[in-house]
Amino acid sequence: MVMFKGTVKTLPPDKSISHRAAIIGALAKGTTEIQNYSKGLDNQTTLAVLNQLGVDVRQTQNANGNQVVIRSNGLWDLKAPINALNCNNSGSTIRMLSGVLAAQPFVSRLIGDESLMKRPMRRIADPLEQMGAKLKLSDSDTPPIEIHGKKPLTPISFYQKTPSAQVKSLIIFAGMHAEGTTEIIEPIETRNHTELMLGLIPERREDGSNRIIVNGPWQPEARPFTVPSDPSAACFITALGILSNNAEICLKNVCLNPNRALFLEVLREYGLKLPIENLREIGGEKVGDIVINQEQLAAPLRIFGSKKVAGLIDELPMLAALSAGATEQFELHDAKELRAKESDRIHAMVLNLRACGYECEEYEDGFTVKKQNSLPKTEVDITTYSDHRVAMSFAILDAATDIAVKLDDPNSIAVSFPNFFDIINSLKV
Repeated sequence: MVMFKGTVKTLPPDKSISHRAAIIGALAKGTTEIQNYSKGLDNQTTLAVLNQLGVDVRQTQNANGNQVVIRSNGLWDLKAPINALNCNNSGSTIRMLSGVLAAQPFVSRLIGDESLMKRPMRRIADPLEQMGAKLKLSDSDTPPIEIHGKKPLTPISFYQKTPSAQVKSLIIFAGMHAEGTTEIIEPIETRNHTELMLGLIPERREDGSNRIIVNGPWQPEARPFTVPSDPSAACFITALGILSNNAEICLKNVCLNPNRALFLEVLREYGLKLPIENLREIGGEKVGDIVINQEQLAAPLRIFGSKKVAGLIDELPMLAALSAGATEQFELHDAKELRAKESDRIHAMVLNLRACGYECEEYEDGFTVKKQNSLPKTEVDITTYSDHRVAMSFAILDAATDIAVKLDDPNSIAVSFPNFFDIINSLKV
């Protein structure tokens, strides 16, 4: 068994915060400096699209990592794009920027790669059309998205039935361009980076839901941002350490926002310690160092409930592979949203776990891993569907267990974690 040991200071910067820092920078008046901006393809896509919209974006490398400087004259400083805006594989880019483009007095057309062009977009179109913009989708409610913007937008009261931080954020961005008060009711809390970065304080209602108010038009002033390490990336290396049983790993400067680091709480419920060192706050976000010291998962993970699933949505593939690898079992329910990610992640995980010898049962909203019938004697071909999280989940199984795999698209990992394999190799003893 390979041992993994060391301190990781080079986890990728947080994807979610990087996207939002760039978009807020484009809307803010003045010069926005972003320290440690992500080099992942998704986040670079957001910068490229902003550049196409006439935003002054400059990127340099310094001692604190990748620095991005954005200069803008405010909310309506964007220019009509000459060509279609290519969002590549980034659902965050196409969804959140739609909220901005809905308020611009020009027509925009957003496209993406083969995967993104299959992803559902009706739930972003409906609220933006209620605010006065006109959006045209494909016959199957997928991209391309053609947006005929309206200046100013009309405020709305929006009840978010399906938990989505991206939909919430795009309505916040659109509401900043509206004449009046936009209200968002969120019965199940999702990641709150946008609110923290804009200084919005939700009102907790008697029924437990959050009420978020945006009084528009609202012109934010430029401010600096520092991006901590991505907790979703940390989850993969945490799983590596747990699966190898004898690891001694410290992950530095990880974002520990309660809505993002729920995987740590879940693993602690199953008996793991996973202590945090150097806990502090940066820009309203909790940040600290995760310690994995000879941890073992003894009981299979069983994950259900809409609130818990919403807080684990990006980590579920890795948690499934971790539980299967450590205990031969796993159970997931209430996760239908996984079918609308970069791939149908429920189907992708079941297909590939079966290829690894596991007996699985697939449901509309999840799946169960019952046992491992046999250990593959040869290398297993993994169908990633060009989904970075599926690819990384099985790469971790390969690195830390006796299952050998071959990814059909290892390059997909660069979307969120460009130095993924470098970190794994650096930890091998």
